[in-house]
Amino acid sequence: MPEPNKVLLRTGHGAVSLGDAVAKFLDRYRDEQGTWVTYAETLTHLLAAAGDTAFVAEVGPQAYAVVMSRWDDRAPATWNKHLTALRSFAAYTIRQEWITADPARHLERRKITQRGDKAVPLARLEALFTDDQHALRERVLWRLLYDTAARTEEILTLDIGDLDTEFRRARTRSKGGDTEYLHWATATARLLPRLLAGRTAGPVFLADRRSPASGKRARALTDIDPVSGRGRLSYPRAEYLFKQASALHDPHGAGWTLHQLRHSALRHLAASGRSAPELQATTSGSAKRPPPGSLRTTTRSPAAAPTDPVATDQFRSSVIVQPRLRPILVSCWRRPAIRSRASGPAIPIVMRSSVAW
Repeated sequence: MPEPNKVLLRTGHGAVSLGDAVAKFLDRYRDEQGTWVTYAETLTHLLAAAGDTAFVAEVGPQAYAVVMSRWDDRAPATWNKHLTALRSFAAYTIRQEWITADPARHLERRKITQRGDKAVPLARLEALFTDDQHALRERVLWRLLYDTAARTEEILTLDIGDLDTEFRRARTRSKGGDTEYLHWATATARLLPRLLAGRTAGPVFLADRRSPASGKRARALTDIDPVSGRGRLSYPRAEYLFKQASALHDPHGAGWTLHQLRHSALRHLAASGRSAPELQATTSGSAKRPPPGSLRTTTRSPAAAPTDPVATDQFRSSVIVQPRLRPILVSCWRRPAIRSRASGPAIPIVMRSSVAW
């Protein structure tokens, strides 16, 4: 029997316990590991605050406020991340008609202060990448993060079986759960075989120590090298090593974060003249490909077009392997198919193709 001072809302679906509601909500993200982990962390604290046997209708704004108080002194991004998880769960329970009002309605998102110095100059990054005093594993990781403009989790979770060294790409699972390919450049392609050293299975990036065989620190078999027994390199360890190494090249001495490699790669691509759709295709797995055979005129300056009449009549193609492009861009210069004058300036045309060149 519920306590007299508690009002239990029963709908046509019946009263649902908080534990069952959380389990059903998380089951919707079973194929999106990153989202599942984030939401599960937040909702675990909600279960601890309200009790997993309590009914969903009994968990009100006060319980949600208690959960969010854990991150009062954390960064705004952290606060917003956990608030998003609570709001998503509350919206789900409203759609199921288990509750009628949002328990997180009194909680507000926090403003994230924008920084203008996230992008690291290319010259300083090259000095860091080519510094031989750093371990090979770190240099390959940093190069791969910059070349692909991928998230750090996507790179650290790579297994050797995901690599396609012939075409300089790797298969990965994106944040939304889609299977995508990450492409890297020549410098990474030269270092990667040295890092693998003939290994054919296991994680690409290994920790320095062997993984415990039992106990709380024991890792899953998929995160252990079958030959050496070393576990997968963790994000905190990789972040610490990068911050220590980059402090030597940072004029402020504070060091950089791994996320700044992704930010720097995108900023450098934009500075080199890449258009907004191209940058979106680099970072977003939801970018749609145009229909087969469709062409798109780029925003490249006409001054870059060749002026030699002979050269403009020739079909000159070059593969532009951009970091983490879903469709590879094939850029070429040629005359327009339809024009009113006998001669005219060449225009750049970009064809999207899903075929790996």
